[in-house]
Amino acid sequence: MAAVFSSVVPGSGQALRGRIPQAAIAFLISAALLGCTWLIERAHGGGAAVLFLMLLVLPWWAIQSYDAWLTAQSPEAGLGQTLKVIWVRAHDVRYLGALFLLTALTDLYIIVANPAYSLTVFCTKPAGLLGPLAKAQSPTLHTLIGYGFMRLRRWSLLLYLAYAAFGLLNGTANYACFGYGRVRTVFLVTLIAFTAYVFWRRRCFTAPRAGYPGL
Repeated sequence: MAAVFSSVVPGSGQALRGRIPQAAIAFLISAALLGCTWLIERAHGGGAAVLFLMLLVLPWWAIQSYDAWLTAQSPEAGLGQTLKVIWVRAHDVRYLGALFLLTALTDLYIIVANPAYSLTVFCTKPAGLLGPLAKAQSPTLHTLIGYGFMRLRRWSLLLYLAYAAFGLLNGTANYACFGYGRVRTVFLVTLIAFTAYVFWRRRCFTAPRAGYPGL
């Protein structure tokens, strides 16, 4: 119940358990992040705000909700302990998997809502049968990678690294052909940072999750 409350109003679950300092910290950080999202939207547009929301705001929202759940399970729980549990149980990787599944849904929506949309692959837009196939690979691979990350399957790490290599080569080629573009630049920078983090956490796909019961 505490986690449900915190998922609606940050910090409320901790307050329900009598952890007022933790509740205040969770609420203030959440409010600050939402404020930053609003400022980014005003300064740089909705796309940048959505990126900030997915990479920082939503993870923090999930962390403080999980912290409320752990607080209800153990009197020794605290934000530091929560972060340790998240790290050991690889919930950060599972969150990335959830992002891939969300991206798969948005990709599918874009394809269905805009039939004329065509994906640029190495400076060209595939025509004929290759066009729909090129578009279909994105939601398909995002779904597979997302599921694999959620289950910490090693094959999903290998699939992602191959997909990231293709994305980096394709993005670099398009950058060379069409020059600077904010979307292309953000995509390449985000892809490199994302891949570096996944590679850093590669042991999560092989090491057993031990030491903490349940979630």
